Amino acid sequence: MDQGPGTEAERGLQRERSIPDTVWRGRIEESLRHGLEAADSVENRDVSLFARRFTPDYSGFDTFMGFPYLEDVRRVGEHAAAVVGVPYDTGTTSRPGARYGPRGIRQASRITDGYSFDMGVDLIEALDLVDVGDVFTLPGNIEKSFDQITAAVNHIFGAGTFPVILGGDHSIGFPVLRGLAANTDGNIGIIHLDRHADMNERDYDDLTHGTPWFHATNIPNVPAKNLVQIGLGGWMGLRESIGTARERGTTILTINDVETMGIEKAAERALEVAWEGAEAVYLSFDIDSVDPSAAPGTGTPEPGGFTPREALKLLRLVAREGLCGMEVVEVSPPYDVAGTTSLLASRAVANVLAELLLHGHLPSRHPLDAPE
Repeated sequence: MDQGPGTEAERGLQRERSIPDTVWRGRIEESLRHGLEAADSVENRDVSLFARRFTPDYSGFDTFMGFPYLEDVRRVGEHAAAVVGVPYDTGTTSRPGARYGPRGIRQASRITDGYSFDMGVDLIEALDLVDVGDVFTLPGNIEKSFDQITAAVNHIFGAGTFPVILGGDHSIGFPVLRGLAANTDGNIGIIHLDRHADMNERDYDDLTHGTPWFHATNIPNVPAKNLVQIGLGGWMGLRESIGTARERGTTILTINDVETMGIEKAAERALEVAWEGAEAVYLSFDIDSVDPSAAPGTGTPEPGGFTPREALKLLRLVAREGLCGMEVVEVSPPYDVAGTTSLLASRAVANVLAELLLHGHLPSRHPLDAPE
């Protein structure tokens, strides 16, 4: 069917022709070696007897998008990118459950085969990514859990591997930045999608998911002037956070600002501020930046946020200049409906990784068409 000259669909049809199937064939062959050949009645001889590397989404072990699980994390530096879960929600102030976020996101991600027609990328074929499992957090102990998170990020990022962090509540942003900052000579900017500013010094006399950016911007090479907060608004952002943002000179774009200027201009503004004088930029995507009609599974839902299409587009645009890492936080499966929030979170990660590949910020196993 004619898709029309120069359409995204037409380009996607042409790109698909050049994508290899080497990794997929390797997975099938490994499954047959380790899982034995299927029963004689099964006509598809790519199917193994026991589910191993090549499995349907409803069976096997849940790693992100079915990527390999790295048992020996000392070898993480041999890979371009690593997914790490942070099952921690002691920083939640209202509705706990984000400790199950990493599990929910991984499970939701298994429904995909890793190929995006519109982006023209097969992540399974192109990206050398491993899943290193979860940081061992300690429920009820904030400081020790934060030390664990910082040490884990320090290990992954210090080995030269791009970290993808699956939260967990948003308090983890602070210990993650500590790990990144310790391995970065220059300044780090932050692009933060959220409905809340999260810049309180403390909540209820402790560190919570409302405090990460107050403490992160106290790190010498994570200056507040390079923090951009996009999508803020509604009725649950504490005034103290806004006061801190004003005093420290962060840049805020409300959801109405984004609607007025458009997604493209908002992304341009975010990149301009985050990258000014910085060596690297970190992406923090709080799932509650998306309207709860589309992302109900979160701890502090605030009506009026992004649509999924807007959020996914904005994430792609801000990833084009490169990132030093990313996090998806505040996914709380106990409050989800049909796994839609976890599914959106998994798609956000996939979109960012694909964009980084397309623009040469992550190495690809095979040539990719440069985006127009």
